[in-house]
Amino acid sequence: MEQRRIEIVNTLLSEIEAHIPNKEIRNRAVSNSDIGWQLDHSLKVFNAVSIWIADSKPEDYKRNFNVRRLILFPLCYIPRGKAKAPKIVRPPEVIKQEDLISQLQTARTHIVKLKTLPKKAYFKHYIFGMLSKKQTLRFLEMHTKHHLKIINDILNQ
Repeated sequence: MEQRRIEIVNTLLSEIEAHIPNKEIRNRAVSNSDIGWQLDHSLKVFNAVSIWIADSKPEDYKRNFNVRRLILFPLCYIPRGKAKAPKIVRPPEVIKQEDLISQLQTARTHIVKLKTLPKKAYFKHYIFGMLSKKQTLRFLEMHTKHHLKIINDILNQ
């Protein structure tokens, strides 16, 4: 199961890479931000979460009940417009292609590290609570798919 999630996340990173040439495209009917913003934010979240979980202390992990996680994780769905990106993962005013490529390479490096982490390595999300390694991989999948869907809507409208 874990290997499957890693493969899914790897595929999603390839989709992000494929959209880098479209970074300037914007469609205000879909989003106030352009594709570059969506890509940069997705990569910033991926890399920040990967660092957090790698630095976590598995002995501190405590399984907890969370209604939002219980509903949204099986659906692999994050609703649009319900949360605001924390400052640390907000893109800069100007998003450069080389920065996206660099962040993408970092994300791919993190995937290799994620494979080796213990099951109780964790990430603490401000809405979903404490997420185990398996749940963190699911969150990364959900979050990336959420932004790729916005990108596809920008391109298709």
